Amino acid sequence: MDFYTCVIRKSGNYWVALCLENGLVGQGDSKEQAIDKLKEAIASFKEVSQEEADVYSSPVSINELHEFLTIEGLEPQYESYELKAVHA
Repeated sequence: MDFYTCVIRKSGNYWVALCLENGLVGQGDSKEQAIDKLKEAIASFKEVSQEEADVYSSPVSINELHEFLTIEGLEPQYESYELKAVHA
């Protein structure tokens, strides 16, 4: 079982989970659904990367994480974010 780290945030009416180790995302109506979708994306990615040698993967950069955490809009918004361990 592999261990991954994800950051979860609300975006509009949805929740989005971002995997820090590979940049994959999952989206859902709840936190749990977003994490489940992320797990599916990780499993699919692992399957493809085992079959194809030229699949690119890299950790999320600080700039990409900052962009993910930045909320759209003119007024600053303060939200809490969650950092979770995901086993896929």
